This record gives sequence, C-alpha cells and structure tokens, in this order.
Amino acid sequence: MKSQNRTLTISSEARTEILDITSQIKEIVAEINLSEGLLLLHSMHTTTAIIINENESRLKKDIEKVLDILFSNREYMHDQIDNNADSHLKSIFLSQSQVVPVSESQMILGTWQRILFVELDGPRTRKIFVQAIST
Repeated sequence: MKSQNRTLTISSEARTEILDITSQIKEIVAEINLSEGLLLLHSMHTTTAIIINENESRLKKDIEKVLDILFSNREYMHDQIDNNADSHLKSIFLSQSQVVPVSESQMILGTWQRILFVELDGPRTRKIFVQAIST
C-alpha cells in the first residue's frame, strides 16, 4: 500500500453552513491519479464535520434545524470560555472523518451522495486532510 496526502482549504461564510466539496475531492483523486483504494477525509477542527448525504437545499436546512433542536439554547459549561459548546457537540454527533472507496479512478458514491463539509462555528477558513491510500 502507498499513501499520498493533500490538504484542502475551505472558507465558510456563516456560523452554520453545509458546503458541497465533492468536486474539490474529485480533483484531488485525479491529481493523485488514484485508481484503486480509499480516501480518508478528515476535518482538522473541533467545530466542523464531514458527512455524506444529498446536496439538496431543503435537506440541508432540515439538518441545521435538527442540530439546533438537539444542541442549541442549553447551558453548557464550555460556553463560559468560547460560547460555542453547541458547535463542539454537533461536531461529535456528526463526525469529523469519512472514508470513501475509489475504484477505476472514481469515488464510489450513490446517485445522490455528495461529500459535504459542515461548518458549525464560522465564518472561518478551515483545513481538510485528505489521505489517498492506493491498493
């Protein structure tokens, strides 16, 4: 096995924002010339997440709504420091990493599946570590 690493920089414009990064990840697969293997996608931040789901505007609003219902407007101890405890908890709930299989130089995603970066404490500039493992 051989691995190659890249870092993808993302800029968000809102406190909570769901950004489709599928195209940028496809570009990395092509640049690396990964034909068979796995992609590890890992957000390097404690108030972000990476999910795989449909990039549909109403669904993205529903995701934000559910996260707010579950985690916002609570009295968290961490808020005494940064006032962003809800962002940390949402990140834990969603996950900061995903693994995507690659076959014949194509990411194996379902018809509606997209790779989505979830900003939970923006706006900020963020980094995603991408490790391509060829088999």
